[in-house]
Amino acid sequence: MASVISQPHFIFGLRRNVRNNLCFLDEQTVLYPSGNSFVCHNYIQRSQRFISGSDQTQSISALAISVNRRYLAVSECGEKATVTVFDLRHEQGRKRKVLNTGDLHLKEFLCLAFSPDSKYLIGQTGEPEWTLILWLWEKNKVVATVKTTTSNNPAAQVSFNPHNNLQFCLSGTGVFKLFRYAEGALKRSSSAKVESLNLLCHAWMSDSRVVAGTDTGRLLVFESGELRKELKMTSTAVLGHTDWQLKMKRIQENDVREGPTISRISAILSYSKGFVCTTGPGTVWLFEKTEENIYRKSREIQIPPDPYGDNLTPEEWLEIDTVCMSPAEETLAVSTSQGQLYSVNISSPDKSRADRNCCLSVHQGERLHFEFLSQPFHFRAITGLSVCIRKPLVATSSLDCSVRIWNYETKDLELYKGFQEEAHSVALHPTGLFILVGFSDKLRLMNLVLNDIRTFMEFPVRGCKECAFSHGGHMFGAVDGNDIHIYSATSFENILNLKGHSRKVLGLEWGLDDRRLVSCGMDGAVYEWNMETGKRESVSILKSCSYTGAAFSSNYKTILAVGTDFSLKEIQDCQVLKEVPGDDVAHAALAVSPSGRVVFTGTSSGTIRAITYPLPLQKEWITQQAHCGPVTKMVITCDDRFLLTVSEDGCLLISEIMDKEGQRLKSNKQIVHSEEILVTKADLEEKTQNLLELNMRLEEQQMEKEYQLRLKEMSYNEKLREISDKFLRETEALKAEQEIMKTDMEKCKHEHQESSAIVALNHSRELDDLVLSYSQRLIVEHEKHRGLQQKHESMQEDYEKQQKCAEESRSRALEELTQEYETRLQEKTQLLTQCQENAELKISELQEIVKQMEEDGEKMIHVIQMSYEKKLHAEKESHANLRRQTDVMTHKLNRVQTDVSDKCADVYKLKQERQNLLGSVGSLESNIQNLRRQISEQEQRSQEQDKRTSVLKKKNLDLEKVKFVLESQLNDLIKQTEHQQEDVKRKEDTIHQLEEELLQMDKNNTQLKLTVSDLKLKLTARDKELRKEAEKVKNTETLLGRLKSDLHECVGFIQEPSKLKDSILKIYSSYVSKTDRVEERSVDDVQKVLKQQHSRLEETVNSLRMKLTKSEEKHEKVYCRMMAEKATVAAENNELQKELLLVRRQLKDCESQLLLLKNKSGPKTEKGPEEDSKPREGQQNHLLDHVFA
Repeated sequence: MASVISQPHFIFGLRRNVRNNLCFLDEQTVLYPSGNSFVCHNYIQRSQRFISGSDQTQSISALAISVNRRYLAVSECGEKATVTVFDLRHEQGRKRKVLNTGDLHLKEFLCLAFSPDSKYLIGQTGEPEWTLILWLWEKNKVVATVKTTTSNNPAAQVSFNPHNNLQFCLSGTGVFKLFRYAEGALKRSSSAKVESLNLLCHAWMSDSRVVAGTDTGRLLVFESGELRKELKMTSTAVLGHTDWQLKMKRIQENDVREGPTISRISAILSYSKGFVCTTGPGTVWLFEKTEENIYRKSREIQIPPDPYGDNLTPEEWLEIDTVCMSPAEETLAVSTSQGQLYSVNISSPDKSRADRNCCLSVHQGERLHFEFLSQPFHFRAITGLSVCIRKPLVATSSLDCSVRIWNYETKDLELYKGFQEEAHSVALHPTGLFILVGFSDKLRLMNLVLNDIRTFMEFPVRGCKECAFSHGGHMFGAVDGNDIHIYSATSFENILNLKGHSRKVLGLEWGLDDRRLVSCGMDGAVYEWNMETGKRESVSILKSCSYTGAAFSSNYKTILAVGTDFSLKEIQDCQVLKEVPGDDVAHAALAVSPSGRVVFTGTSSGTIRAITYPLPLQKEWITQQAHCGPVTKMVITCDDRFLLTVSEDGCLLISEIMDKEGQRLKSNKQIVHSEEILVTKADLEEKTQNLLELNMRLEEQQMEKEYQLRLKEMSYNEKLREISDKFLRETEALKAEQEIMKTDMEKCKHEHQESSAIVALNHSRELDDLVLSYSQRLIVEHEKHRGLQQKHESMQEDYEKQQKCAEESRSRALEELTQEYETRLQEKTQLLTQCQENAELKISELQEIVKQMEEDGEKMIHVIQMSYEKKLHAEKESHANLRRQTDVMTHKLNRVQTDVSDKCADVYKLKQERQNLLGSVGSLESNIQNLRRQISEQEQRSQEQDKRTSVLKKKNLDLEKVKFVLESQLNDLIKQTEHQQEDVKRKEDTIHQLEEELLQMDKNNTQLKLTVSDLKLKLTARDKELRKEAEKVKNTETLLGRLKSDLHECVGFIQEPSKLKDSILKIYSSYVSKTDRVEERSVDDVQKVLKQQHSRLEETVNSLRMKLTKSEEKHEKVYCRMMAEKATVAAENNELQKELLLVRRQLKDCESQLLLLKNKSGPKTEKGPEEDSKPREGQQNHLLDHVFA
């Protein structure tokens, strides 16, 4: 086996005649068939990933991609048609399933389609069966089949309803049918009468509406499978621009045979905004839905004319086969009947209708144009292939009358040239500056100029099928039928004529030193020529074989040849040294690796075989599925990196040569690619002239832009003045508003304090009411509980009595029954004895009677037992029911107790929540008032801004009018510039002055911004101070609440004076020590503290005054702020002093009340507890009321 293999790296070409041969995988990757594989081409990164087809595939007829873009279905034609499903998420496109058709012998599938959930796959077969097959493809199961049409009405397309997995549509020539899968079979739901129409394509617009295109350019609308409407094209002129619209018109029977309106519609694609359809060769229209039955043409996209060379096949007349759109609906791509791929970006931002109407006059002549998705490809068989030594270039010639130069490293098309006749052969000069092209009438030597291929010399060689330059480039050989002509590349003289072949020569190759030449032909001869003498050195003839290719081995000692005898031969000294036998596929081309490790051959089936060198004696090679047609030429690059192959399918495949470990082959040659190109003098002169013209245009545009900038500066200066004046006015207004806000804040503070006091009083009253109400409820619930307990006890007593009575009655009944049955038995025994004595003859009768009586007695006993057992069962059930009732009552009692405890806990929680909510209500009300004021102020400001904007808009319109007048005057002034240069200088001086004024305005603006920022900082500092004071107030309130609760606890110890004393001392130590000790500090101490505070405040005020006097001239506004801060500090000081006095008075009152309580409790301790309980409770209530007040 070969140790060297070739892997596909990049391919140029598209496989035509495949249904739906282009689709998007993501925003940057498209998938299309090329050669014998499927290419995932990333057109931004210029990289490709290959999914190889099967070995026995003769052709591919259709592709289909799933809605989630994960699976690819391929219809392959062979001995038996098959459908292969590939998983595209796998790197190499792993085969998921190969779907067979069972016993059906089908030739091909015309079209395929996946269901919306990607579970089902449907395929329409061709003649003669015309069968529609539905697969559950993951299980490789044919769900249903149905015959759809005949050869007279061939089908063209099948598709699933995007909203229903089990409904699909089939269209074709005279065919439009809707099918539904139900009850294990395909049933036709509807069929339209379209016998006279040729429907080429269709697309689902909704769950019941389908739009179809005909070969006469009509767009027909089918609703629920019936032909109802037709989309008619209408045009309206808007500002000199024609706006095309499609309006639905109800179709009648006589309208079915209506004549054509536009060219044939070969493809339709629906998307979120509307649909896309082809409207002629190389033209695509995009329609967007504006109303229910109206579509407006939003874009017209055309394939531009051929930008290269002669236009023998202009892309304007190319028929578009397939249309696809990227998942984000940003890119539209198409494939044509001549094997080209185009794309265009349609993701321009949407504009309003007004903007569109304004821009119609500007964009009236503009149209979107397609661009090549990759490169322009050959669309017919490639006949010639040649590689350059000093540049990474490859030349190809094709029957499409074109010659193309490719760069196999950058994957670009460097040059392209179209001709009037077919090109049969091509050869690149080693320098990459010249090229030989063989035509049917002559051989042309051409120069590879920048952006063109130009003919330099012509030689009278007709029908040249093979030509080649020598390795040194000083000679070239050309085949003329049976002869080989050798020309000089410098003098262009015919040096030698090599004659010896009796039939056409098909292969030609030079030796490394250019002294030898090998040729082969259809006559079965392989000749080695001496270029110095022109004579044959070795001859090998095999008349039964027609050789198609010959080449020297890597050491140039032997010759390798392939032909129609399916074998590879190695020839030396007129003898065949080795021969590698082949199979039923003939070799068509040959290439030898410069490293001498491998020989590549191309076959007539399109495969490439890698055979090790030295040649093996058996059939040992590695096969690569490369092309779908016979390989015509193949070449290996000089650095042994790439294998280049071309085929009759029009594809150029670049394969990377590597060993089995995946590493590139090491080459002994170090090739440095040159970058020289040929440029004619006329081209250089044209470019210099173009550069000069462009420079002149640039200078003119710069002058115009400078003038426009100056005008704009003038207008902006005026606007700046106006804005600065407005800004000053607004700052003054804001200052006034700030002062008003300060006064409002003070008023709000006083109101808040009053409201908080009222709320506290109301809260205390409500708490008392709640305590009373819940205490009463608790008493009522307790009484209910007692009543229920009493009922439960009485029920238990009654139940016990009933149980005792039932047991006594049961025992009595049992005793009575036993006595009755005993008496009866005695009587019966007496009767039996008498009967035995009196009637011994009637023993038999008596026995029978006895038996009957015994049976009757047993039955009676059984009945009685059953009745009493039923009674016992009933008594037991009543007893169990009574027990259940007692359990239910106890359970209810427990529930009532738990509910009472839960309600108590809820009452406590509600009290706490109410306290928290009352505290938050006040703050929220103040915030609401502030927010309302701010909203009203913002509304006023927005109204003022709207007025300003309206005024500015009016001024803008006036300025535009003035601008128009000025532009008209400018055109007149430009003519008179020679006489008005002095005025221009004066104006320049004025402009300089205005610029200086502008600088001053900028400085003033910066100063104003600084002042504004200072004011904002001051406001933030003031807000922080206010927040700190609010926190202080909250802390004092919490301390008061704690003191009240502690005092309430102390009142509980009034009957125990020692504990009361200890608790009061704790309160005194915990609260009075933190604030001011009333007993220890006298009024003099307080006055001293106040004096110290006053002196400190005076010192701070004096320091502030000193600072303010120093900065009066520069910072008057800062001085005002400091004075305001002084006033607020003094007010806060007064407020704090008032609060201190109030707290001290409250403490004194508390102490006096405590002393009174001590005095009263001392002499009354000798009395009994019953006498003292009532006055003590009154004292406690009085003290609590006083504390809470």
